[in-house]
Amino acid sequence: MRYHLSIEAIPGKDVFMDNRPIGIFDSGLGGLTCIEALRSLLPNERIIYFGDTARTPYGSKSPETVCDFALQIAQYLVERDAKMLIIACNTISSIAIPVLAEHFPHTPIAGIIQPAAAAIAFECGPENNVGIIGTKVTIQSGAYEQTIAAENADISIYSKATPAFVPLIEEGIIDCDIMDLTVRHYLDDFIRQNRIDTLVLGCTHYPLIRDTITKLYPDVRIVDPARPLALSVGRTLFEKDLLSEKRTGADEYAASDLSDNFVALIHRIVGDPDFTIALRKF
Repeated sequence: MRYHLSIEAIPGKDVFMDNRPIGIFDSGLGGLTCIEALRSLLPNERIIYFGDTARTPYGSKSPETVCDFALQIAQYLVERDAKMLIIACNTISSIAIPVLAEHFPHTPIAGIIQPAAAAIAFECGPENNVGIIGTKVTIQSGAYEQTIAAENADISIYSKATPAFVPLIEEGIIDCDIMDLTVRHYLDDFIRQNRIDTLVLGCTHYPLIRDTITKLYPDVRIVDPARPLALSVGRTLFEKDLLSEKRTGADEYAASDLSDNFVALIHRIVGDPDFTIALRKF
């Protein structure tokens, strides 16, 4: 993506700092794939992450249920003094942001779809055939298509729900023949019939099978929404005087079920030993 994080002083603007943590949440462990981009671009920020691993996947649940779960998690993060809410989940981002904004009017909220869609609209043109893959709720919402089209109506967009990916990834079934066959089941005809040249990973779990997708479709460009999300978060923190002066204390990771896969993925993705892990049930 041709994006650069530019947080520069604005003449006449006083810059204030806020060392409270940022709150990040997802339906499960998939949102952990956004941590690397956030940590790279915003190294001074402390993170509180929550994954609803006991109730995942969200993609097959009703919109009302997803909104209820999102409100519970957001309340938990706000009570933990989160200065901003980052929704590292496409399913929640596609339907719950208006509800969250109504309940937490004084807390900035960033969903993952809008920044990613803006990046796609900027990068692609009429010569591209863009494929969106995600959960049933995300695809049915049409959120990516609507947001991309609003900024660039010349892009051809095709969508495909791939509901089996999330439960397999949550179980750690990633680098194996089962995942290869599942990817081919969903994507072989989808990519061939629509001549897809750009594939958007419309679920934060999907970067964990990016290598498999690239191996099977080497000519397709893969778009991971994590970096556009991190850039958007950085700009919002700056504009609202919420940037941290320095990182204070350890990052916190919590889940509604501390599965071995969740803990292992934290160690694999984060790398930094300075964090705590907690169980939080609803």
